Amino acid sequence: MIFLINLARVVFAPLIEPIRAATGASDATLGLLATLVWAGSAVPRLPTGLLLTRVSRVRAIFASGVVLTLGTAFTALTTSPTPLLVGAFVMGTASGVYFTAANPLISELFPESPGRALGQHGVASQLAAVAAPGIVTAALAVGDWRTTLVSLAVAAALMTALFTLVARRTDVPDAGQRDTDFLAAVRTQWPIVLTAVATLGLTTMVWNGLFNFYVTYLGTIDIAARAGRTLLQVMFAAGVPAFYLSGRLADRLPAVPYMLTILAAFTGCILFLPAVSGFWPLAALSGVTGYVIHSIFPAVDTYLLGSLPDHHRASAYSAYGAGMMLLQAPGSLVVGLLRDAGVPFATIFQWMGGGLVALLAVLLVLHADGRLPETARA
Repeated sequence: MIFLINLARVVFAPLIEPIRAATGASDATLGLLATLVWAGSAVPRLPTGLLLTRVSRVRAIFASGVVLTLGTAFTALTTSPTPLLVGAFVMGTASGVYFTAANPLISELFPESPGRALGQHGVASQLAAVAAPGIVTAALAVGDWRTTLVSLAVAAALMTALFTLVARRTDVPDAGQRDTDFLAAVRTQWPIVLTAVATLGLTTMVWNGLFNFYVTYLGTIDIAARAGRTLLQVMFAAGVPAFYLSGRLADRLPAVPYMLTILAAFTGCILFLPAVSGFWPLAALSGVTGYVIHSIFPAVDTYLLGSLPDHHRASAYSAYGAGMMLLQAPGSLVVGLLRDAGVPFATIFQWMGGGLVALLAVLLVLHADGRLPETARA
């Protein structure tokens, strides 16, 4: 399920140039297209948190599969820019519902080692990101940009049916039944929720703008489109071991120092990127950047889900997800608007890196002063 859910979020990155060629869309429009996928992932997270105080995690996951199937089919059949933007938004909503329900369920299925389980779940998610450029390339060889989306819609329908059959044969924990007061959970757990949002929200906004325009950026420094898609694939591929190893490290290391270390490493990668040229140096930096940024996702999920009590878990996690995704979503739109305004990519990356330096400095000061929570409130 998560393979297809995440594929729907990342598939527009390698599709941006084919869509540009087919439609003549501007950078701002293409940036908005990618942004709407992530905005769609943000919008349903709070409503899903409220919904999970009334329905089971399994039913919410089933609903995400239905939304993905219908949204992807609609997008594949669009013939003008506005319906395409709407379809991308709907595709994104499926992931918002899915992650809000599935991640708490996984931490409840494996309470002794949530980091390991969430890391393995993240590996499956990341395999979709790794496969996305190859899937798009194969689809373009036999059709056009719509071919990818048609295939995704069919696969989503089949996997939703399979998930339903498996769920009916599985004993699901009842920990979520105590999570019935959304507002109380958010009021109680706001320190850890705000810390997670601040750490990951702005960081992933930079990441969103980077990977959606990575192939475009590489084209401005004389890297061919096919080679650019390969480097994007390297960046995503590095996330597979990152999820696997980081989930295990998150079970063992102090949460806040570990997250801040990852943030510092990613900041360095962004600042260093404009100074690197040539395929092989870029391949090395793409691998390091991909490993670092994907390490932070299981770290933050474990920080939250590993310490939130049963009666607050899904509600507080949905508040975090909504806040984080709302900060993350505009990344591609911001980069697209800056590019249309004539700002060079090197300058954009410098501004991004400067923003992350400021964020890191604030978080380090708060941590040194003991004002960042290490765990959730009991």
